[in-house]
Amino acid sequence: MKFSIIIPLYNRPQEIKELLETLVLQTYKDFEVLVIEDGSVKDAASIVDSFKNQLNVRYFVKPNAGQGFARNYAFERAEGDYFIIFDSDCLIPSDYLEIVNNSLQTNWLDAYGGPDDAHPSFTPIQKAISYSMTSPFTTGGIRGNKQAIGGQFHPRSFNMGISRQVWEKAGGFIITRLGEDIEFSIRIHSMGFKIGLIPDAKVYHKRRTSFYQFYKQLHFFGRARINIYKFFPGSLKLVHFFPSAFTIFLIFSLFANILAWPIAQLCNIFLLVLTLLIFFHAWAKNKSAKVAFLSVIAAFIQLTAYGLGFIQDFWKRVIFKQS
Repeated sequence: MKFSIIIPLYNRPQEIKELLETLVLQTYKDFEVLVIEDGSVKDAASIVDSFKNQLNVRYFVKPNAGQGFARNYAFERAEGDYFIIFDSDCLIPSDYLEIVNNSLQTNWLDAYGGPDDAHPSFTPIQKAISYSMTSPFTTGGIRGNKQAIGGQFHPRSFNMGISRQVWEKAGGFIITRLGEDIEFSIRIHSMGFKIGLIPDAKVYHKRRTSFYQFYKQLHFFGRARINIYKFFPGSLKLVHFFPSAFTIFLIFSLFANILAWPIAQLCNIFLLVLTLLIFFHAWAKNKSAKVAFLSVIAAFIQLTAYGLGFIQDFWKRVIFKQS
């Protein structure tokens, strides 16, 4: 089976260099790489060109339209039997394609997703963010599991594969941002395609390099959930309200302490227990007290940023019906 690896790119030349370096090391060799420069100011033309003696790589430049439509552009030009989508901030283990190929030969999936993890070379903040996005104590705990909480497994576009048949029938992404991968996953589920997780097909996902960038990303994710709801009202589950409930609880706790309400002590106990659970779980996983401390910060940022984004667009687009 020939794979077509598709990577949208926007102003991240150094990231694509590191990603392509990991693809050179793949043990399974029957694949091509399509890099789609989506209207970048900082292009990666010379970097991609430097890999042409090591990889079957093609480089395309198009006007900026967002990552969903950049992937569609690549789907139209891909020559493989199976398309694999990566974010440009991923590093790929050398046996990734071999794992996917063997898995599909044993248990065919029309589309799959894989988990993500932190690489040893990541900074402490990147490791903390990676922990937060995969922790059972945050909304990230539902990622990379065979059965999502409250519903189907939905592959995410940082590590996602689809067969050519899925592309030909579904026609690719119909929105370019704000939850485009989840909308696509729900839609191909509804078409009857077989979709699942390949647990060993993990990537190392850098995500964001600062807490400010992480906050912006998770705020965007919260808004994206409402965008998906506008396409598929039944997709909104109770679990999606948890970060908003936590955010409201946090604000309430702050006022309770300022005003010296008796309930403030109970609020503080709950927050202390949650903090300790996150800290010691992150410490056990990363073997680092510093990463554990930063993981507590990342987890609180994740929950509040997602919650505020969710509340913002729920209020605007669901309550007041604004477009």
